[in-house]
Amino acid sequence: MKLLLDQGLPLSAAALLCEAGIDTIHVGEIALSAADDTEILQKAQEDQRVVVTLDADFHALLALAEAISPSVIRIRIEKLRAQALTELLLTVISECEKDLELGAVVTVEPRRIRMRRLPLLT
Repeated sequence: MKLLLDQGLPLSAAALLCEAGIDTIHVGEIALSAADDTEILQKAQEDQRVVVTLDADFHALLALAEAISPSVIRIRIEKLRAQALTELLLTVISECEKDLELGAVVTVEPRRIRMRRLPLLT
């Protein structure tokens, strides 16, 4: 599993996830801090990474494009520190890894995890 952390998530979480065995980079490490969402999705798709974000726009962009990749994990829990985010993502990956590898969007809320397979068709 390879992750791409979006702006708004702690940069230090990338190092913690790497230490836990998850290949992770942050947009700030690859000069994409100011990139628009479509550029981030494109980079994730090229590098076969799962986007981790706080932003709902990624789900909408995937739905409009009827895309089958990349997978996206949207965190709907504000102000997570690096260690808490790392632990949360390790849980999400353990529960949703197969679907994320095949193409999915996952929404993480305080009390539940929702997953839908790509493409998102209405």
